[in-house]
Amino acid sequence: MQATQVLKKPWGLKWRSSVWFVTLVVGLGVTTDLLVYSIIIPVLPFQLEHLGYKGISGLVGWLLFAYSAGLVISTLPIAIFSEHYNARKYPLLFGQFFLAASQVMLMEVPTYWLMVIARVIQGISSSVVWVVGLALLCDTAPEATVGKQLGLAMTGLSIGFLVGPPVGGALYNAFGFRGPFIFSIIVTAVDFVGRLLVIERKDAWPHGIDPAAVSEKPQAHTEAINEDVKDSKIPDNSSPSPFQEAVAAVTPTEHSEPVPVPETRLPLLKVVTTLLRSPRAMVTILITLIQGLVYSATEPSLPLHLQDVWHLAASKVGLIYMAIVIPSLISSPLAGWWSDRGGTEWVMMACFILSIPWWIVLIVQKSLALFIVAIAIQSFFTSGILSPVTAELAAVSRAHVGVGYAHVYGAFNLCYGIGSGYLRPR
Repeated sequence: MQATQVLKKPWGLKWRSSVWFVTLVVGLGVTTDLLVYSIIIPVLPFQLEHLGYKGISGLVGWLLFAYSAGLVISTLPIAIFSEHYNARKYPLLFGQFFLAASQVMLMEVPTYWLMVIARVIQGISSSVVWVVGLALLCDTAPEATVGKQLGLAMTGLSIGFLVGPPVGGALYNAFGFRGPFIFSIIVTAVDFVGRLLVIERKDAWPHGIDPAAVSEKPQAHTEAINEDVKDSKIPDNSSPSPFQEAVAAVTPTEHSEPVPVPETRLPLLKVVTTLLRSPRAMVTILITLIQGLVYSATEPSLPLHLQDVWHLAASKVGLIYMAIVIPSLISSPLAGWWSDRGGTEWVMMACFILSIPWWIVLIVQKSLALFIVAIAIQSFFTSGILSPVTAELAAVSRAHVGVGYAHVYGAFNLCYGIGSGYLRPR
């Protein structure tokens, strides 16, 4: 008679699989992605000049475009792999190897075409964060608080962009061209350790731990009755979900092997057609595309506008960027929290409508003070759109059996990459 084998509980199981730790790791991944992306923006022109290139502005634009191209071409394979193999942690770890490799290449390569390849590789690593990282967070977080957790993770966008350019410029002045890249590699290593420590929900529940199994009240946006959720796989809070039943059915001493939770996976074509037939999915993806277009249109032109109209030096332009970034540190988690309570559609609509007047004010060139106030308020509302968008995509995934979180965030990443890359080199 064989002795029953008891699964050995991993060290730090509870906190390594907890919602707060996974949110922290995903948020750090987003921060690292934006920091590495933005830290070299101030120094690339100088390095290209040093290498003897002409037409620096256009060359930098193509390097930014290469990043978006890498993001777009890799999104679909990453999403398919993550869902097919139900894998989150290992793609996230491999993504960091790509990121570190891209930094070493950019730091050492002597020719422009190799720099382009390095930026493509960097875009691939970014896809892993935005597809698999967000899927991991949605796997872990309770449905009723997923908007808040996504909002907290999205603050990494603002932190990374706030820290990247000034730190890149300071390190370049102090240590030369390699300085910003060495700093980026160190941050990437810290991020790698965080990802290594994460325990996925599917690996925690055989030990009797389910980070998402908490008692929450149903939320407004999951209670809405519409044709898009007729086949909803959102569990009724009045009865345990299949996942919770599986957890309740076993204890660490009562089984020798993990009991798998049945999953229905659709072929890629079926996933695409399901999303195309979903009004909720299509509206959310369209909003994402618009966000990417708006970002790519304003990001490269703002410094030039400030220099041409108000003759500001680079240091003062950096201070005005703080007026853009700091409000988003507040609006992103606030919008996520509100989405959980009031419904994602109301938050998106409010942020869109309230941002429009301030975009119009930005056209006025009478006062620099007015421009700074307008761009800060516009940034507050525009940044607030991202949290409900990602929360709504999570709801779309739950509403369709066989459509995984990586699928919907793959569509999100693809559309944002297309939007943000379309205007880059022009």
